[in-house]
Amino acid sequence: MKIKALVLSLIMPLLASAASPVAMTRQGAIQGVEEGGVAVFKGVPYAQPPVGPLRWRLPQEPLNHADTLDCTRFGAASLQADRTPDTFYWKEFYQDGDPARSEDCLYLNIWTPRADSSRRPVILWIHGGAYTGGFGHEIEFDGQAFAGQDVILVTINYRLGMLGFLSHPILSLDDPDGTSGNYGLYDQIAALRWVKDNIASFGGDPDNITIMGQSAGAGSVQALVSSPLAKGLVSKAIIMSGGGLGGIIAPRSQADANSIGESMWAASGITTADEMRAYPADKFDSLLHDFAMSNPGPGLGLPFSPCIDGRLLTDSFDATAQAGAQLDIPYMIGFTSDDLLPEMMEKSAREWSLLLEKQGRRPAYVYRFCHDLPGEDMPADKGGMGGAFHSSELWYVFGTVDRCWRPMTAADRRLSDRIVKYWSNFARTGDPNGGALSPWQPYTALNPQICQLDIE
Repeated sequence: MKIKALVLSLIMPLLASAASPVAMTRQGAIQGVEEGGVAVFKGVPYAQPPVGPLRWRLPQEPLNHADTLDCTRFGAASLQADRTPDTFYWKEFYQDGDPARSEDCLYLNIWTPRADSSRRPVILWIHGGAYTGGFGHEIEFDGQAFAGQDVILVTINYRLGMLGFLSHPILSLDDPDGTSGNYGLYDQIAALRWVKDNIASFGGDPDNITIMGQSAGAGSVQALVSSPLAKGLVSKAIIMSGGGLGGIIAPRSQADANSIGESMWAASGITTADEMRAYPADKFDSLLHDFAMSNPGPGLGLPFSPCIDGRLLTDSFDATAQAGAQLDIPYMIGFTSDDLLPEMMEKSAREWSLLLEKQGRRPAYVYRFCHDLPGEDMPADKGGMGGAFHSSELWYVFGTVDRCWRPMTAADRRLSDRIVKYWSNFARTGDPNGGALSPWQPYTALNPQICQLDIE
């Protein structure tokens, strides 16, 4: 180890002086690209491709490489459905079209002010999309604004849908612990471990990593802070539109998840795990179609979601929180005023913060994003939503309002700047306050403050 450290100390100044940013990881050197004065490393593998015999298995350590790896292009997103043009969310976020998609999808992206020896706070972003869609380089996600606050942003792709959250008795029998499912969550933990091991080479502090997610990404964050496997990997958490006590996302039991998976594959004729891993991915849609036709209605909720597998999750989110077994770290949690079930989201955030206070832990910083985005909304009869709708805050959190099709104003940019500073301060110290920002106190029984995020 001493020899390796000496070699790194000699080579890093040479790498840092190259025309394009270069960093040394445990697997080998990687080359990124400079964008707007920020070093960006795209499509960095954090695990081996989960294909062939590695499909529906825990993510494996990435392979070493002798040559410098080109990390100047984003990696493929997980397999997911095409987006339908002229729908509400397509218009809001996906007019650039669908990304490249593949089973080979375990890649992350890093935005850093400089790949040097600094120890900057790190935010690892987990995208939403109902556990079936989304990717880490969507147009609204970017690390330039956080880099301007001397914060490193990492975004990840992880396995989705059938590949990421299928539970099945056959796969459980093939597992040493007799479990299955949650592969997308295991990917997220693998990404966290990779960041913990490597982020110092990018100027990051491996002991100051904040995980942040929205919607299903928020459910993922709540799963991670409830998991014994995340201990020592996470220092803070930001949960956006999807967490809290009695929130809108809850894990299934392993038995229920296995039952759903078995129903999905009932018509396939598959009898072994090897056969499942060899099954063509382009036939997944027909399995899902047949399953949907035989299970009409909303009774099952999300077809794919986390489950209590006994290894990554040992109990429900609520039971883990009530037992005081979630990670004892600073939390920020919030929602939008016109969110999915906003009253429920507010109640779950408030009650969770009060539970933390009752347990003698740090109560959470709770926010409500209540800005009605400018521009003409798609009519409700065509599937449109107005006001501060679910996901509307993402442009502001990432400082990318100028990428939005809506007619953003100087006031929108000021709101975004304020949010980026709140989030950056929280990532740095566990407290969003600082500078000229309006004071934001934790939500407690005596001071039930919810920070209202709107144009001032």
